[in-house]
Parts: sequence; C-alpha cells; structure tokens
Amino acid sequence: MAQVKRALLLLLRALGLRCPRCGSDGIFRTMFKLRERCPRCDLQLEREAGSFTGSMTINLVATEIVWVLTFAGILVTTWPNPPWQLLQWGSIALILLFPALFFPLSKTLWLAFDLYFRPGDEPSSRGAPP
Repeated sequence: MAQVKRALLLLLRALGLRCPRCGSDGIFRTMFKLRERCPRCDLQLEREAGSFTGSMTINLVATEIVWVLTFAGILVTTWPNPPWQLLQWGSIALILLFPALFFPLSKTLWLAFDLYFRPGDEPSSRGAPP
C-alpha cells in the first residue's frame, strides 16, 4: 500500500509540473528546459544522458492517443457526413501543437516514473521530505 501511495504522490506532483520528490515548483528554466537540479531538494532533474528518450516516448504516445480519440470522436458524432477537411487539417494542427504544449508535462511524468523505479540518493541537507 505504501508503494501505491508513493506512486500516486509522484504522479500528482508531476502532473502539477513540480519536482516529483519534494513537490517544489520552479524546476523549469523555460517551458522547454529543465533546471539542472531542483532548487529545494537538489534532485538531479536530468538523471541520465538519454533521459529525454523516455519523455519523448510519453509525449509521442500521449499525442497518438489524443489524436485517435479526437479523430474517432468527431468521426462518430458527425457520421454519415464527417467533415473530412476539418479532420485532415485539424489532425495536422493537433499533431504539431499538442507535443509542444505537452512537453513540460512529459518531462515531469518521465522524471516521476524514473524516480519511482530508481529512487537514487536521499534528499540533500537543503532538502524537503522525500
């Protein structure tokens, strides 16, 4: 039960674009760039050289799911005369915009996932509760 609570806490913090370990905000330098370390608990935010691959995977899967659900929803609700041009151009817009807007969330979700399976070191002396 403790593992489920920990997983939910990490997930909720990540969904709030906060540090999954301590819940601190301010982990993003810009919308597309994480700080090197959490300003509160000193967690290394880019935990390995290829960590971007995990967040890219989350972003890709989320984009595909949102596209399929949106496309199918519009298709089903407007059948037998679906707006093909809207579906075509809307699909292009969604596939270009959604990943950019979802990027920060995919970074924090991947960090939470990674932190759950590889907790690493304890918070530093600057830190907050784990």
